[in-house]
Amino acid sequence: MLGIQVAIGALNDVVDAPLDAVAKPRKPIAAGLVGSRAGLAVAGGGGLVGLVLSGVSGAGTLVAGAACLGLGWAYDLRLSRTSLSWLPLALALPLLPIHAWLGAAGVAPATLVVLVPIGVLAGAALALANGIVDAERDSGSGRPATVVRLGRRRAWIVQSVVLAVAAGLAVVLAPGGGVAGAGSAAAAPAAVLGLVRTWGLLLGCVGIALGGVVLASPRAGIRERGWELEAVGVAALGIGWLAGVSIAAGS
Repeated sequence: MLGIQVAIGALNDVVDAPLDAVAKPRKPIAAGLVGSRAGLAVAGGGGLVGLVLSGVSGAGTLVAGAACLGLGWAYDLRLSRTSLSWLPLALALPLLPIHAWLGAAGVAPATLVVLVPIGVLAGAALALANGIVDAERDSGSGRPATVVRLGRRRAWIVQSVVLAVAAGLAVVLAPGGGVAGAGSAAAAPAAVLGLVRTWGLLLGCVGIALGGVVLASPRAGIRERGWELEAVGVAALGIGWLAGVSIAAGS
């Protein structure tokens, strides 16, 4: 997955280099530190490594990884400049835990399926948050992106509500809440997972809340920290959820 994310990010930098030269001149390609051909080589190499390593873990893992890569590249090459810019991340985010679980265990537990609609909501909200960071850049370039169409304030309200709903569902529906073992040695792993579940859900909600506040800033640089906080919060929720799934699977 690291290779796949590198491939998506590198291609995004290549495609957005003309815009970054104005709005984000410190980025490697925009600053002239790396050429576009090198960026394409990194994108292709990262994608190849990601797919090969996914394939080692089985056909299901390969399919999930290829879907993530395809959605990311579709965003880079076309959808980031349309009103559907939110769609690739909305579809790809729930694939991340499925890819990881299939790679580790070969089969995903049924309880993980419940995370898919929550992941779609969270992914769509994070995509909007990312668009809010670049609102001025996209508006100045004439991109008909979702945030440009909605306006920054309205987009912030929509993404805040959607992400709050996703976080609420994640907390309410997280499995493994009542499976904490007693004091036996056999129960120790479940107890540790229980702590990860609790703190993951708690810190995830805190990160999302703080990120939403920071994302409302009028300054793009500060808004970027808000998007990052929200992304970390969503990741923490996912870790808490996976710990809960592990508890439920072993109960």
